[in-house]
Parts: sequence; C-alpha cells; structure tokens
Amino acid sequence: MGKKIILTALVFGFVSIVLGAFGAHALKKVLTPELLSSFEVGVKYMMYHALFLIFVSMTTFMEMKQKKIVFYLTLFGTILFSGSIFLLSLSGVMGLNFKFLGPITPIGGLLLITSWAFSFYYIGIKKG
Repeated sequence: MGKKIILTALVFGFVSIVLGAFGAHALKKVLTPELLSSFEVGVKYMMYHALFLIFVSMTTFMEMKQKKIVFYLTLFGTILFSGSIFLLSLSGVMGLNFKFLGPITPIGGLLLITSWAFSFYYIGIKKG
C-alpha cells in the first residue's frame, strides 16, 4: 500500500505539472480568465494532494489501515474535485456539455476535507 500511495502521489504531481503548463500556454488563448482561473484551482488542488499523499505514505503516526482510508478518500476526492473542474472548464473548448458534473465538485471537496480530518484524528486524537 505504501508504494501505491507514493505512485499515486507521483502521478498526481506529474499530471498537475503537465496540466498547469497546458493551462498557462495553450488554454490561456482559448479560455476566459474565469474559466482559466477555475482550471488552475483544479491544478493546484491536485498538486496539494500529491504532496499530502507523500506525507501520508511517509508518516509513522498512522497505521497502514488508517493510511489506506486516507489514501482512498484523497484519491477519489482529487479525481472528483479536480477532474470535474477540468472538464467543466474545458466544456466549451471540447464542444461537450459537462454541466451535470457541477454537483460532483463539492462531493470531491468533501472527500478531501474528510481525508484531512481523518488524518488529524488518527495522528492527534486516536490512541494506538
């Protein structure tokens, strides 16, 4: 599981750098400033959670079972949060309507908040 967490963190980091560069260069010409800003939020949160997963993989303050819970909350939270933002931002460029994903973004955000809250609980409050 530790290797899976690190590999996921590395994929998130890689994808966020690629999409950040893509947004800064290619999308700057085709998206409104508001949509580009939204896209950048997705990139930032993906990178934040790549770094968070590296921390989770390396900490000795959580048991593997606890890391697994935090990992899956972070994985699905990042995919739903950042992924929905990417697709919503690119709807016009892609010629597809992703408006139905609007409610998915806060669900992803809630999963991310929960992953941080569980980490706090496991490290700071729960004994053993």
